[in-house]
Amino acid sequence: MNVIECEGLVKKYGSLNALDHISFSIKENTITGLIGRNGAGKTTLLKILAGFWRETEGTITVFDRRPFNNLEVSMNSIFVDDMMSFTNTLNLKELLSEAQAFYPNWDAELAERLLGYFNFNPRLVHQSLSKGKRSTFNMIVGLAAKCPLTIFDEPTTGMDRAVRKDFYRALLKDYLLNPRTIIISSHHLDEMEDILEDILLIDEGKKVLQLPVDELKEYAVTLSGRTAVVMQTLQDKEVIYKRNVDIDNCSVVVRNNFLHGEVKQLGINVSPVTPSDLCVYLTKGQGGGIDDVFNKSKSV
Repeated sequence: MNVIECEGLVKKYGSLNALDHISFSIKENTITGLIGRNGAGKTTLLKILAGFWRETEGTITVFDRRPFNNLEVSMNSIFVDDMMSFTNTLNLKELLSEAQAFYPNWDAELAERLLGYFNFNPRLVHQSLSKGKRSTFNMIVGLAAKCPLTIFDEPTTGMDRAVRKDFYRALLKDYLLNPRTIIISSHHLDEMEDILEDILLIDEGKKVLQLPVDELKEYAVTLSGRTAVVMQTLQDKEVIYKRNVDIDNCSVVVRNNFLHGEVKQLGINVSPVTPSDLCVYLTKGQGGGIDDVFNKSKSV
């Protein structure tokens, strides 16, 4: 069963297409990573899924309903980001107690244990917390709510590495105990790829690809060796990115849809490409890498 169905989704801001005819679906009880650079359209997409914003064109359903201003969708979903705010009239412990009235599946015991584990003073108010502590508290709310659709938009903003690792571990353990549909938007793909089942990569409002993580790990390889030999083998290959190209040696990232034996016999090294690096290469644009900025400046 698909929890989310999206076909030709467009969101316009004036003449700008923040989302440009995106089509995808997300299955029930999966953890999906929404990946993309700043300005790719991730937050716009997530807020449309959560029912906060209205789409301009296309069709979108969440739980078989159009999400915008839909009570059924709101009751079964939660959107967590670093802008999440709470009243100053209640302290942290009271906020967690009151949350039970809003979320039917609220796990009070989990919320209490996480509050203690992350060393919160329960008498503080949300606005008095540091940025990292606010993100951690928001994460606790998102996990304890146990909504059928749980959306985390850059949930680890401000957290240090140790807390981020704890967050991913807590999310995975709770998901295994209580499966639900979870979408995580984050820049830290390398840290969270082990908990993801699928990745949806978008760039400039368009879908680049959607694949299971295991397939993404095998999607591309790097060919490196003598420049003349490597370039000769590229004629029948899909080139994704060229790097470290000079007269003598080069490295080229290509689609992994060929047998490796032939190129290895030519003295070319074949090495894997991490999902994190691959997502960077696939969304690099037409300007090349950062090294090209300096190479061009030297030639002026």
